[in-house]
Amino acid sequence: MIKDAVILVLSCLGVAQALFLCGYLFTVKDRKSNILLALVLLGLTMRIGKSVLFNYMPLEPWIRNICMSGMLITGPFLWFYGRALFEKKYFSGRDYLHLIPFAVFVLCCRIIPNRGDMLTTVIFWLVFLHMAVYLTACWVYMVRSLKGTRLLPWYRNITAGVTIIWLLYVGIFARLIPFYILGSVFFSFLMYIFSYLLLKRHVFALEKYTSSGMDTVASRRLLEQIKDLFANKEMYLESDVSLKMVAEKLSVGARDVSQVINEYEQKNFAEFVNQYRIARARTLLSAPDYAREKIETIAYDCGFGNVTSFNLAFKAEMQMTPSQYRNQFAVAEA
Repeated sequence: MIKDAVILVLSCLGVAQALFLCGYLFTVKDRKSNILLALVLLGLTMRIGKSVLFNYMPLEPWIRNICMSGMLITGPFLWFYGRALFEKKYFSGRDYLHLIPFAVFVLCCRIIPNRGDMLTTVIFWLVFLHMAVYLTACWVYMVRSLKGTRLLPWYRNITAGVTIIWLLYVGIFARLIPFYILGSVFFSFLMYIFSYLLLKRHVFALEKYTSSGMDTVASRRLLEQIKDLFANKEMYLESDVSLKMVAEKLSVGARDVSQVINEYEQKNFAEFVNQYRIARARTLLSAPDYAREKIETIAYDCGFGNVTSFNLAFKAEMQMTPSQYRNQFAVAEA
């Protein structure tokens, strides 16, 4: 009795938390992609809510069908959420065609069988297959197109969570998992993890460039141009190098330069510049020709404005001072 009560409370808390998150995401301004995420959560909540209720009380077949239809929107909206995050392509126009299975299921909820016979089994397996197609599309999209993007871990974690829920319900439906309410319990833990990340402003901080018009192809091209300026034209050697200077060189906005560095390199502009300067400093500090050169001179030669900022940046990157780094090579030569 106590065990059932605890499970019921955990399951209900997850559903309640998911509804709270849906409401919150629907009200976030200037974040169209968050509406898509809210719809993903809503679809999952419909399916999970059915499990919670059906485990403790009888439900009419048509109500169970409506709840089951949540899986038919979870997959499409998860796919479009990824496209919105990385390509700024939002749900519109022909995309509504992806909702036809959901619409048919809801409109026909009173005539679709839900009585445990062979036809019911076939229909429900088709629903699982429908979601599997979209989950596969999401994973393929991440592997082929999103490598190195800053929002990838967030989207991958969401997709992994949805995939695990899908696997749990497939296992339950196939009678490989006897614990029917397991999917609901896992969903509760998942919702509280999502809540923690959202309250920490994880996603919203990373989505600060949502209004940018750059798609993935354009942003990758810009990143290569920036890297060319630094790696081949050694722009980092200018002590006063700035976002504005780089943007003017490439005839783009400073915001776009900042965006691609943040998204693909997971660094701010200063950190991005310093990685090139420190790489050069390491080369000079280990070179025999520079063995007697002052640390201050090397700092200036690498683009740093003063030796203090050089020491701080070098130690942060290498966990040792420039002098300690140089001494390693002096000992090796001796």
